Amino acid sequence: MISFERITIQDLPQIMEWRMKEEVTKYMYTDPKLTLEKQLDWFKKITNDKKCRYWTLNKDGDKIGIVNLNHIDFFNKRCSWEYYIGDLNFRGIGIAPIVEYNVYEYVFEHIKFNKVWCDLMEFNKHAINIHKKMGSEVEGIFKQHIYKNGRFHDVVVLGITKEKWDKIKDNYSFEKVVIS
Repeated sequence: MISFERITIQDLPQIMEWRMKEEVTKYMYTDPKLTLEKQLDWFKKITNDKKCRYWTLNKDGDKIGIVNLNHIDFFNKRCSWEYYIGDLNFRGIGIAPIVEYNVYEYVFEHIKFNKVWCDLMEFNKHAINIHKKMGSEVEGIFKQHIYKNGRFHDVVVLGITKEKWDKIKDNYSFEKVVIS
């Protein structure tokens, strides 16, 4: 069973470990050098920020990664989202589409938004293809947008609207996730 549980202060050491793994950070915009103090500052910030929500991603009771909504905009009814699987033992076993399906259901059915979008570095082809398979469309490319590892990278922006999701969601059959 997969679940999303709100991040707690007890999760910070694990999140810090995942976030500094090369296999995780290679797809992110930054390569942080984290400390528990920095993690605590981040936790305090996100806990009080109404424009984001963070959960641990759990599989059969094991914490395996992070799922989050950002740029939550109640007026325009949209937000961005991200996730990563930090426990490498759980990559490549079909969790990503389940996460994506349930994020869409949460955004469109629970908080009643009209759009959810994400942005990824252009070399993250696997994730881009998963988003496309789940109905997201490329909305644009930010050319040479991120400087990392000595070079500039393009960023691909993908999005899906509630109208499109309502038309295609019955084409998918995925486990419903418990979101707390």
